[in-house]
Amino acid sequence: MEDYLQDCRAALQESRPLHVVLGNEACDLDSMVSALALAFYLAKTTEAEEVFVPVLNIKRSELPLRGDIVFFLQKVHIPESILIFRDEIDLHALHQAGQLTLILVDHHILPKSDTALEEAVAEVLDHRPIEQKHCPPCHVSVELVGSCATLVTERILQGAPEILDRQTAALLHGTIILDCVNMDLKIGKATPKDSKYVEKLEALFPDLPERNDIFDSLQKAKFDVSGLTTEQMLRKDQKTIYRQGIKVAISAVYMDLEAFLERSNLLADLHAFCQAHSYDVLVAMTIFFNIHNEPVRQLAIFCPHVALRTTICGVLECSHSPPLKLTPASSTHPNLHAYLQGNTQVSRKKLLPLLQEALSVYLDSMKIPSGQPETAGVSREQVDKELDRASNSLISGLSQDEEDPPLPPTPMNSLVDECPLDQGLPKLSAEAVFEKCSQISLSQSSTASLSKK
Repeated sequence: MEDYLQDCRAALQESRPLHVVLGNEACDLDSMVSALALAFYLAKTTEAEEVFVPVLNIKRSELPLRGDIVFFLQKVHIPESILIFRDEIDLHALHQAGQLTLILVDHHILPKSDTALEEAVAEVLDHRPIEQKHCPPCHVSVELVGSCATLVTERILQGAPEILDRQTAALLHGTIILDCVNMDLKIGKATPKDSKYVEKLEALFPDLPERNDIFDSLQKAKFDVSGLTTEQMLRKDQKTIYRQGIKVAISAVYMDLEAFLERSNLLADLHAFCQAHSYDVLVAMTIFFNIHNEPVRQLAIFCPHVALRTTICGVLECSHSPPLKLTPASSTHPNLHAYLQGNTQVSRKKLLPLLQEALSVYLDSMKIPSGQPETAGVSREQVDKELDRASNSLISGLSQDEEDPPLPPTPMNSLVDECPLDQGLPKLSAEAVFEKCSQISLSQSSTASLSKK
């Protein structure tokens, strides 16, 4: 694999047609490994002198945000320097010159900025439900399994098993295990096919790491933020909401709130982050496990606008659906309120509607009645008056746990029109995995307590 990737970089210096294997824009471990391994397979099994190049669909500067990828590349001894990133190859120029053929892996819809490239797509290999209206008119292979790397492994072992080296096998093996949450039946992400190809890889390469070891290492690396700057930490797992010109960033930060607040130059970094991306508010939800392996969530709300900050904090403090059970935490930083979150089952996904409602409360409070002079801000009393109205308009059912859909059986390796498996498998993010682990941890703790009684 390493020698092949070196040759790919050299091919970029030549003016010749390229077959680019492109992963998705998230560029998680599954997307990266699937692109590398599929391009490797195609290069080794194509008789014509065609060049197949895997491209990571992010800028090189964004790689440090993906700790599991950085860790795994080091573990299998693949230098980051030989990888090709999206900002190092001009796909649009290649397409205009008639020198581009695209193979999409781990996705099947190009973003609007790449719409012009759709006519260059020759093949799709994906493991999520397809959107018939948007899929390129080419050969499409879709199967609803836990990891796209499973489908790439199948392609290799069925087509040319002799090309599979240990380095490539290790990449595929670790990726499937991480994507399928260590093949845990309680989580329900792995399909029989995922399990089948993990076992086949282990049979071919008995010295591959133990499943628990590689899963724990990759999971730890995914949550590790020790080497990141504050900006990188905030961007690592971030969502954004808008409401009538107000822009709010919500970042999952995988460390203790106290340690986060003690970072040097934190306030300047938060100001710079918000100014650089035009955010009016930054909400950081810190997430970690304590020494008793119990989940802990904490909140920090940074906002230079006093009225807006007061409104958001008021709505969160008074929320009953779901109850956050917030306890104010010490913070010496101006413009920043910090809280311990007593209800750890309220994830960022469930916090988003509360923030949307807080923005509505703020915007309503800013409306100026006809003939009245404009005021500079909103008082806490005004916020409290709005909270009763807010509590009645929150999204129904918000406090209920949102379970992942049940695992479907593995279909044939083709997509059938009106397939009953349209919903597919959930794509677990770092926070989604954390939430699942939290539920299991709390369930086990409750069971242990009852047994003692």
